[in-house]
Amino acid sequence: MPYTAEISRTNPGCFIFLVDQSASMSDPMTSGEVSRQRAEVVSDAINRLLTELSVKCAKEEGVRDYFHVAVIGYGHNHVGSAFQGALAGRDLVPLSEVANNPARVESRTKKVPDGAGGLVETAVQFPVWMDPVTNGGTPMTRALGYADSLVANWVEAHPGGFPPIVLNLTDGESTDGDPTSAAIGLASHATADGAVLLFNLHVSGSGGTPVTFPDSEEGLPDTYARLLFQMSSVLPSHMRSYAASQGHRVSETTRGFVYNADIVNIVEFLDIGTRATELR
Repeated sequence: MPYTAEISRTNPGCFIFLVDQSASMSDPMTSGEVSRQRAEVVSDAINRLLTELSVKCAKEEGVRDYFHVAVIGYGHNHVGSAFQGALAGRDLVPLSEVANNPARVESRTKKVPDGAGGLVETAVQFPVWMDPVTNGGTPMTRALGYADSLVANWVEAHPGGFPPIVLNLTDGESTDGDPTSAAIGLASHATADGAVLLFNLHVSGSGGTPVTFPDSEEGLPDTYARLLFQMSSVLPSHMRSYAASQGHRVSETTRGFVYNADIVNIVEFLDIGTRATELR
């Protein structure tokens, strides 16, 4: 059975987030009545996920290094680390170092149940590791190549571990050529537990009904959405089970792809994409 390797401190997992930082990520996206920049929504989702991963891996002595994490931005003439603050310029970072080194901690308001059927606003602390950036084109082929080198080194160092998971969050068409061959190359790396997993989230400006975890190209409205679907890995069985438990219709050919996601879809996509096997 592939994708069943135990994730532990001696055999950690690896997450690489590829974040589109092109100019079009400044366009708005709407969830409910709130409209915000796509780049803001995506960076908030990743910051929230890093917090949740840190909490999930926290024990009495502190956060355990069950995972190493990279956040790679790609935009105007740049592909590289999107971490801010003390982690700036670094690629794969052990989770304990991530948890201990946010660039800053913001105070934000959140609505919580008041116990009487209503909601009340309360202040919460929100750690920030990456900020929204929007500039220039979409060098996706270069970004996948960058991830390829990180993955190759990781697989060589952890040949029996759970394979790296690469999550690409983008709103547009690659501006540095067809990314297909780069995606195939990336997903061709493998540990003894299975091939590298590449998942794609397409936040489209062209409208259309959201599509989550499809098993075919049917219903995808344009060539680029179909291309990203084709680049996406099939969801492993434990992720399919989790997706099904969240109400998604899945099959054995369901892929890690979401089209035209709103804010809820993004957070859920990241959660499914990082749903690892049991931690030890």
